[in-house]
Amino acid sequence: MIWQDLIIAIANLLFTFSLANQVYHGFKVKRGFLLLRTSGLTSLGLYLVGICFFSLSLYFSGIVAITNATLWLTLFIQRLIFKKAK
Repeated sequence: MIWQDLIIAIANLLFTFSLANQVYHGFKVKRGFLLLRTSGLTSLGLYLVGICFFSLSLYFSGIVAITNATLWLTLFIQRLIFKKAK
């Protein structure tokens, strides 16, 4: 493991923690809080970054980036299924 992989993964884990709270809140109140464009493009971009991390053998960073992308995709789906936030 190279040190850059560890630093990138730790930084992204902080994003994962805050994003997981947002996803939970969306399920709890049954509201979609973010624009489709925001959550859709962010999830797509993070999936691509995750693939790039894997291609560079940054496996921990890749796993965390894919996790973040999946959380953003969940926010996208919440916006489609639930009512808009007031």
